[in-house]
Amino acid sequence: MNFKVPFKITFWRVVLILIWLAGIVATIVRFTGGLGAATNLSDRFPWGLWIGFDVLCGIGLAAGGFTIAAIVYIFRIKRFYPVLRPALLTAFLGYLMEIVAVLFDLGMPLRIWHPVIWWNPRSALFVVGWCVMLYTTILALEFSPALFERLSWGGPRKWIGRVTVPLVIAGVIISTLHQSSLGSLYLIMPEKLHPFWYSPLLPFLFFLSAVAVGCAMVIFESHLSYRAFGHRLKLDVLADLGRVILVTLVVYMILRIQDFSGRGVWAYAFQNRTETLLFWLEALVGVIGPIILLSIKRIRLSARGLYYVSVCTITGFLLNRLNVAVTGMEASAGMRYFPSWMEVAITLAIVATEFFIFALAVRYLPVFEHPETDSEPETAAARPEVLPAQLARKP
Repeated sequence: MNFKVPFKITFWRVVLILIWLAGIVATIVRFTGGLGAATNLSDRFPWGLWIGFDVLCGIGLAAGGFTIAAIVYIFRIKRFYPVLRPALLTAFLGYLMEIVAVLFDLGMPLRIWHPVIWWNPRSALFVVGWCVMLYTTILALEFSPALFERLSWGGPRKWIGRVTVPLVIAGVIISTLHQSSLGSLYLIMPEKLHPFWYSPLLPFLFFLSAVAVGCAMVIFESHLSYRAFGHRLKLDVLADLGRVILVTLVVYMILRIQDFSGRGVWAYAFQNRTETLLFWLEALVGVIGPIILLSIKRIRLSARGLYYVSVCTITGFLLNRLNVAVTGMEASAGMRYFPSWMEVAITLAIVATEFFIFALAVRYLPVFEHPETDSEPETAAARPEVLPAQLARKP
């Protein structure tokens, strides 16, 4: 008897299944044995990988949603329409996965709804929790037109169109609040966080870095989607995103230099410590490197060059958030923290699920098409790797 596999077996599908299996095992241990059985967390070090990566990094990586929505609907820069839906989808999935990650990290996950009833407006965590709930709802509504178009539901599609601008304005306000509020969480612990990463400007630095990495994620996803599905966003749009990243990172670097000088932190920058190594790695890979690359016109106007810039920006952002959440706290805790294999397995399972759902959405929903751009003239080059000469001469 012949047995036919209902789908084609590939290397990455096997990897995905193995990650999910490991995540399921770790999930069972976590919810039957508690945090102590599944993690290397303790009372001395209560926040680890699930907060540092899944929450701080996950919310930041989803910042492309409010950034692109503001550019399109508030500043009325229409050429960014093709970027809008991929950015909104990434943001929506990022926030959903962050909520899932919080369920794993909470000692009593069934009480996650408590902030809805018992308010504590003085708590930064309360502000973040409410902002995440509200903005996840807004993202679902902003992305819903793609689903309505796929289902041919004209009525709901028109209704959402009428309230899109108020939704976007509310989303931008809420996103600005909670992107900066994540930095505010660490303002209350100046004696615990290493001087490299503690700063009165931390909320604003968190917001700026989120804007830069949000644009980088759009470029990164465009490259992966082109390789997987043949969907390539217009190169002139990606080049403009590169300019946004460049300006944002320059402002970010200037603020950090001024902050270091004002607080006298440069004395720590040449000590032989793990914190010093990771700080310079974060700065070189995530800030200085992308600024240099984007300052070179040939790289800034190249799809491949922009992809490498996006990888550097995302890597530097991840290092920064993990340095704040983990590296910068180890000295005051008097211990070294390294996540258990179950913490890693659950994180990988969450990320893999996000990629899987994104791939399904791209395959079955009009993610890379926008009805308002169907009749617009093409501005991308015939050759996908380099812009046309007349566009390349733009300053």
